[in-house]
Amino acid sequence: MDTNALRSFVRAAELGQFQHAADELGVTQQAMSKRIASLERELEVRLFTRTARGVELTLDGQAFLPHAQSIVAGVERALTAVRPGSRALRIDVLGLRSAQAVVLHDYWRSHPETDLDVVTLRVNDPRVVVAAIEAGDIDASFRTVTDPAALPPGLQMIHAFDTPLELLVGPRHPLAAARRLTPPQLRKHRIWVPGIAPRSEWADFYDQLATAFDLRIDAAGPHFGDEVLLDTLAESSDVATLIGARDRYMWPANHDLRRIPVVDPTLAYPLSLILPSANPHPGLRGVIAHLGTLPRLPDTAWLPSWATTPQRGDDSTGNTRGPRPRPRP
Repeated sequence: MDTNALRSFVRAAELGQFQHAADELGVTQQAMSKRIASLERELEVRLFTRTARGVELTLDGQAFLPHAQSIVAGVERALTAVRPGSRALRIDVLGLRSAQAVVLHDYWRSHPETDLDVVTLRVNDPRVVVAAIEAGDIDASFRTVTDPAALPPGLQMIHAFDTPLELLVGPRHPLAAARRLTPPQLRKHRIWVPGIAPRSEWADFYDQLATAFDLRIDAAGPHFGDEVLLDTLAESSDVATLIGARDRYMWPANHDLRRIPVVDPTLAYPLSLILPSANPHPGLRGVIAHLGTLPRLPDTAWLPSWATTPQRGDDSTGNTRGPRPRPRP
């Protein structure tokens, strides 16, 4: 079926005028009439009746319209999917205060001409994110599929950057006066990370971190939001949490919270970028180039096992990439 004829039918039905629809679609009224006539012959029904004010749908036309609108909308989505440069670059981040959002904001500030749409899908299962990229709902996501073999063939996952971790504590905590901490100094202290979702990449991360350094990672209780977490830290003498060095947090001055780097080795969270293997949005090239300029981790750094696993795909610039291995502690 001729999609141009369907588009002409839909606009004529919506506007009630062949001429107005023709003007909008950039064709002559004669061409519009021929398209509608051809469609009516194919369907073997009349779609319009002429009136003094234009055209009106027949009963058959009214029955056909919602289906034609659905087809036209699907065609438009398909065209958008193969012409990604015609729309804003949509990238999913875990949160608007996360390191990913901070890095994207830095990129946009130096490239304000970029038409960028930062979204948060608010899902924990990476399979949902993968499906959103496959459907064209988003162009890329700062997520990790910890088993690269589970990544669909049409997608690639590249190393984005690594974010060092810091211990966040209140003024009454025993470690509050430290300028730096090593992982052994964190042992036996309660590190509260509420809301660790099963099957999420961060659940795997914290499992490996706790095992590697014999840490007490406590995920008990629901996560009522960052504000509640920060209030708890400010009031507690025994609760701490881990945050990324680039994560943006704000709290009242009287909370007097302290961000303390963890070193020897630096504990780091690896971040990946998932995007289509073929025909990625052109705007991703600049973002990926910016990621390559971010500071690297020190030589003594700890990352989870999946951060050193080779990953499928390239970086859309012709170079095969994967997470850079780091020395293990």
